[in-house]
Amino acid sequence: MSSLNTVRKSAPVYTAEGARGFKGNYEQQLRRLAMCCMLWEDNFYIDGQHVSKLITELIHKTSLAKCAEIAIEAREQSKLRHLPLLIVREMARHPALTKSPRVVSETLARVIQRPDELAEFLAIYWKDGKCPLSKQVKLGLAQAFTKFNEYSLAKYNRKGKDVSLKDVLFLCHSKPADLAPWAEKWDKGARRVLAQEVEDQVPISQRADVRTRPDGFTPGELLYGKLIYDQLQTPDTWEVELSAGKDKKETFTRLMAENKLGDLAFLRNLRNMVEAGVPVQDIWHYGEQRKWGRVLPFRFIAAARVVPHFEPHLERWMLSCLREQPKLPGNTGLLIDVSGSMFGSRISAKSDLDRFDAAAALAILGRELCEDARVFSFSQLLVEVPPRSGFALRDALNFSQPHGGTYLGGALTAMTQAGTYDRIIVLTDEQSRDTIPQIDGNVYIINVASDQNGVASQGKVERINGWSEAVFDFIQRSETNE
Repeated sequence: MSSLNTVRKSAPVYTAEGARGFKGNYEQQLRRLAMCCMLWEDNFYIDGQHVSKLITELIHKTSLAKCAEIAIEAREQSKLRHLPLLIVREMARHPALTKSPRVVSETLARVIQRPDELAEFLAIYWKDGKCPLSKQVKLGLAQAFTKFNEYSLAKYNRKGKDVSLKDVLFLCHSKPADLAPWAEKWDKGARRVLAQEVEDQVPISQRADVRTRPDGFTPGELLYGKLIYDQLQTPDTWEVELSAGKDKKETFTRLMAENKLGDLAFLRNLRNMVEAGVPVQDIWHYGEQRKWGRVLPFRFIAAARVVPHFEPHLERWMLSCLREQPKLPGNTGLLIDVSGSMFGSRISAKSDLDRFDAAAALAILGRELCEDARVFSFSQLLVEVPPRSGFALRDALNFSQPHGGTYLGGALTAMTQAGTYDRIIVLTDEQSRDTIPQIDGNVYIINVASDQNGVASQGKVERINGWSEAVFDFIQRSETNE
């Protein structure tokens, strides 16, 4: 997740604001661009197409093993969906592929965690024109296919897409995990094999319905057959119900009564439920009954933005996610960038959140996960923010000072002159107008934007990229040598 600042003998580089920059080796550059990248989405300083081009070029200059590591980290820790698929696409075209070809199939199978990502990978693979799938790509898709049950396949078997799950199955020749004696025939095309077996073994009256299991078929083969013949059982989800034209109020009320709205689905649909006329008391009661696993604070921030009168409840639920997590011991200084560039670009075109929201969410998280924390904002000046928690901390940071230029070096100097810390954690897009001074102790720069260069430092800093809660897990592990 991190990379140490190392010296490179190359031409000087600069941040977008003109300070001496930090570029790093190819792996470090790739991490910096990838871990905050919503594929093809523009940032404040750099457009999405250029970011994707740079990422593609860097993949071919980075070892396959490191590319695999970054792809997995981006999917599992940063929760990015499309960027890992792009990385695997370029891994399949890597100049060193012949030396370790299996890394492509193994990485692809791991980063695909939802059935629709099977088709999305092919869309990315063929973005510049259709071409044959490599053997390793087929193996990776086939392996990923075996991870999904009927519910998930049916849920994400969306109609009207250029590439369907059935198409993917025929292209990769995936074998069911629980193979029948004749299962090698699946290599020659799942449609032909299953169709023949159905014709041979199933009575005429049942030939069109593979839900009736004939002798010899395994559950896995039956599942693939259902997919092939469009006989997957329709899942009971809000997407399916609403797309079928069902009444929104009745649908959401029933799904909550049956405990069928997950944490993220509940948060995403708060506004839909309120607008549909679902009783506010019912919504509140459902939220109160949830166990709330590790949901990122920015999910609650997003929900509060569209349903502001739910903010007290959302804040309480958000803080409940953090109660049992381990604390970082000692004194921590949290330094949050509130310069203009943090407010100038959205995380994605489909989101109302910007880079400041991502940083504020991590600040809320850090405030709860640090044993003793002081919180500061910086732009033109360094300002200490009152020790608030939850959404109040976000608001305090937002209104702490004007959103001007980025003077990280000056802020760190003033901060360390006024006190001492066991660690300093900076949340920023790194596009500073001055460099980072020499600072004793642990300094972590958490980058929340996909810009080409970071800010240079006169001493050692630990650079972490992304806005996942995993950044604090990493800090905990690094300081305890786990």
